[in-house]
Amino acid sequence: MGIAYPVPSVAKLFKAEALPHLHSTRDTRDRLDLVTDGVPVDATRLRADRIVYHPGDSAAPHYHTDCHHLFYVLSGEGTLHVDAGSHRLVAGMVATVGPSEVHSFANDSSEDFSFVEFWCPPPTETVWTTPDT
Repeated sequence: MGIAYPVPSVAKLFKAEALPHLHSTRDTRDRLDLVTDGVPVDATRLRADRIVYHPGDSAAPHYHTDCHHLFYVLSGEGTLHVDAGSHRLVAGMVATVGPSEVHSFANDSSEDFSFVEFWCPPPTETVWTTPDT
């Protein structure tokens, strides 16, 4: 008899159409949940979304009380507003905000601005400093 090796986990594959897809009621932003409670993976340590801001879209300033937030820009360009100022982001850049750091995004360009955002650990509370309606 040979040595028994553990069987590796099987990758979980999902078609984008099967993932939760949310649309803003305020503008044309859309969010595709990649790692969340709505997807059959263990999302207790990490959450991830793909966000698209279409030209003219923006989000109200807000913060998460207990998590770090990382953004990886996939395409286009837009502005990240944080407590300390504003930063122009372009494809390939990474930005982070810490717990309770007020932040928002705006797309003032003529093309889509998209990024993947990660929360670690997943936030238990999001506080909007102005309504995002």
